Amino acid sequence: MTDCNSLVDPKLKTAPVLYLPEEIETPPQVAALQSRCKVDVERLPHRITHIGEVDPRSIKVPGLLYLPNKYVVPGGRFNEMYGWDSYFILLGLLRDGRVDLARGMVENFFFEIEHYGAILNANRTYYLTRSQPPFLSSMIRDVYNAEISTMASSPKRADTWLYRAYGYAKRDHALWLSDFHRAGDTGLARYFDLGEGPVPEQEDDSTYYPDVIRWLLSHPDVHTDYLVDGPDQPNAAQEAELAKTSCDIAVSHVCAHAHVDGHWLSADYYRGDRAMRESGYDPSFRFGPFSGSTHHYAPICLNSLLYKYERDLAWMADKLGRADEAKEWNEQADARKAAINKYLWNAAEGMYFDYDYMKHEQSKYRYVTTFFPLWAGIPDAQQAKTLEKALHWFEQPGGLAMSTFNSGTQWDLPYGWAPPSWITIDGLWQAGDIPDARRLSEKFSHTIRANFEHDHTIREKYDVVSGSSQLDVATGYKTNEVGFGWTNAAYLKMQQLLAETGGAK
Repeated sequence: MTDCNSLVDPKLKTAPVLYLPEEIETPPQVAALQSRCKVDVERLPHRITHIGEVDPRSIKVPGLLYLPNKYVVPGGRFNEMYGWDSYFILLGLLRDGRVDLARGMVENFFFEIEHYGAILNANRTYYLTRSQPPFLSSMIRDVYNAEISTMASSPKRADTWLYRAYGYAKRDHALWLSDFHRAGDTGLARYFDLGEGPVPEQEDDSTYYPDVIRWLLSHPDVHTDYLVDGPDQPNAAQEAELAKTSCDIAVSHVCAHAHVDGHWLSADYYRGDRAMRESGYDPSFRFGPFSGSTHHYAPICLNSLLYKYERDLAWMADKLGRADEAKEWNEQADARKAAINKYLWNAAEGMYFDYDYMKHEQSKYRYVTTFFPLWAGIPDAQQAKTLEKALHWFEQPGGLAMSTFNSGTQWDLPYGWAPPSWITIDGLWQAGDIPDARRLSEKFSHTIRANFEHDHTIREKYDVVSGSSQLDVATGYKTNEVGFGWTNAAYLKMQQLLAETGGAK
């Protein structure tokens, strides 16, 4: 927050604005920033206690939300502190011995819970209606263990920090038990964004929503309810109708351009689109075309993370001498595991699948998140063994592909990404499947290293079929950002795995 560049938002063309919580004093560094960077400093309209209490559309100029500690951004157009990116970045920081910086980032999340209502997708005002995959408990455990293992921290200090962290972790976990995150009566959770209409940050890629419409129109055999009819130049009455069936032109510049030849995207599509962005997998065809039905599913990734979260909370409670609470958390985890096995496990396929709770049917879409339960410790020995055999669906010369279907979007075949790749590899490592963990680490490490040697960059994602960082994304996000936090971290962790299991490559 002392660097003028921290306020720049490559996604929008607006002048930088820094927003402070309504209830805190102006920190000295913010006053200095205001003077040196000639930046506008504003206050949020009121105190926020829960996510969604402020409609981002009511904030005239979008801006950066203040955080008290230093943080590492992913890179490229992502110049703010993200939710699940930060977990993988933190792994890299801890691997490099940067414990103070990693702890400060976790405490930034505590600040978000306290003052912005939840851990946000990222610290921009247009993210005030959604979170991201829940990794806070994993971050807390990793920082605590790093503190304990260093001579600089006493066990008493670490335990005092854990006591504070436990309170915030409980609040973050409760977010995922909220009614809007419930996947029907399955006992499982779903992704959901409390905002409406197209997302404002899409302004920097104004063709995205029209591209979705064009794809749907060119594939009439793919049946969805994602399109509604409406004139390209609506009058006032027609605008009012579109505000109900699609989106509100009066409050969204993005909405005003999201139409093609009398076709608009439905309000329910936008709900799914927003939920997809909370999931982090934006976009794939995993939950329908462009994942427009994300909010209709109980995903295996999210529920695996919440299972691990509940086990982590039990661990924290036990560490803090709260045996009764530890028992309750373990019971919650057991109940979630039973629901996962009931709705998401497919014994015939030997894989986990997402569940459409609206249609009461399991998805058939093979996706690399099927390995998240392995990392979370959910499968029994037989399930783990059969799950390991499913690697062949995703393994490519350059690493693990996201899916078995080339949809033309960035989170499907032929692309591989660091987060699910590392989760899978680490899950295999924990399960004792060292040969598979090593082989996949060698493949993905080689892809990252070969491309770095070619153009001296670390990228957001890779084509793991060709082994290249040069992409041919047909629809949706078409860039491959340079940076890139989670790829750097995954590379470090894969090198650690290879070193500890027989020599790095």
